[in-house]
Amino acid sequence: MCVFICAESICGSVFCWMCLLQLCPELLQLWRLNPKFLNNTKFHFRDIIFYNRVPKTGSETLIELMIQLGKKNDFQNERSPFSKPTGIYWGVERQKEEATRILELQEEPAFVYVEHMNYMNIRPFHLPQPIYINMIRDPVERVISWFYYKRTPWNSVKMYKVTGKFGNRTHYTKNFEDCVLTHDPECRYDYGLMFKDDSADHKRQSLFFCGHSPICEPFNTPAAIARAKQNVERDFSVIGSWEDTNVTLTVLEHYIPRFFKGSMELYYEPKTGLAFQKENINHWKPKVSERIKQIMRANFTQEYEFYYFCKQRLYRQYFAINKHLHF
Repeated sequence: MCVFICAESICGSVFCWMCLLQLCPELLQLWRLNPKFLNNTKFHFRDIIFYNRVPKTGSETLIELMIQLGKKNDFQNERSPFSKPTGIYWGVERQKEEATRILELQEEPAFVYVEHMNYMNIRPFHLPQPIYINMIRDPVERVISWFYYKRTPWNSVKMYKVTGKFGNRTHYTKNFEDCVLTHDPECRYDYGLMFKDDSADHKRQSLFFCGHSPICEPFNTPAAIARAKQNVERDFSVIGSWEDTNVTLTVLEHYIPRFFKGSMELYYEPKTGLAFQKENINHWKPKVSERIKQIMRANFTQEYEFYYFCKQRLYRQYFAINKHLHF
C-alpha cells in the first residue's frame, strides 16, 4: 500500500510524477497499463502489416477476416503461395531480399502481407518499419492439430501438386498417441532438439518470434524463449489467440484501427460472420487423451512459458483499454 506525501522537499514539485513512481512501485505497474505504453503500432513508418503466421493457430480465419476488412477499410492483402517453404533459417542477405520483395508488392497506401516465416528484424536494412502481428495457440494442442492436418486429404492433394508424390499408407494411418508412446522419431520432443533431428512438425511456436538466429533452433530452450520475448516486446503490436476471440478482436480494433476498425462487428455479423462459419475444421482429427497431453507438456515447459507470456501481454493490452487509465 502506498502513502503519498506531497512535499517540495522530497520531489522538488508537488506534481512530480517521477517521485511518486519511485515511492510507489504499484503505481508504476498501473502507469504501464496505459494503452499508449503497450502499443508498438506508433513506431511504424507506413501502413504495412507483416503477419508472419504461425501454423495451426487459426491463421486462415484471420486472413479471411482481413480480406473482408480490406474491402471495408480500403487496404491491400497479399500472401505467399502454398508452395513456398516456411522461412525458418534465412541468412541476413536472404532476409533483406525477402523484406525488399514484400515491400515492393505494395500498390495501395495500406498493405497486409501474410507468410509462414520467422520474424525478421528489418531495421538494419533501413527499410520502413512494419506493424507486426501474429496469433498463438496452446503449444500441445497446436502440435496435435498439425500432426493430423498434414494427413488430411485436402492437404495431401496440395502437397502432391508441389512434390509430385503422396505419403505411404503407414503415414496416413499413424495414430498420434501411439506415435508419442513408442517414441516415434516424428513425435520426439527432446530438450535442445535441432532441425536435422526432427521431422519439421512446427513444434517450436516460439521460433516464429525468435527469428533466424542459430540461438532460436534448439527446441524448448531458455535462450530461444528469451530472444522471442524480446522481439515481441519491442516490435509486435498485437499477438492474439482464437482461444480469446473477443479479447483479441477488441485489442486489434483499438491498437491497429487503420486495419481492424469494425472487426468485431464483421466477425459476428448474423448468419454471414466468420463466427458462424464451419470452415477449416478437421473432422479427421480424433480426440487425444489428457494423459498423452500431460506427457507432452512436460517437454514443452519453455514453449508454455512463452505462450503464457504472450497471453499475459494480450490481457494487459485489453485491461488497459477497458480501465481507461490516464496519468
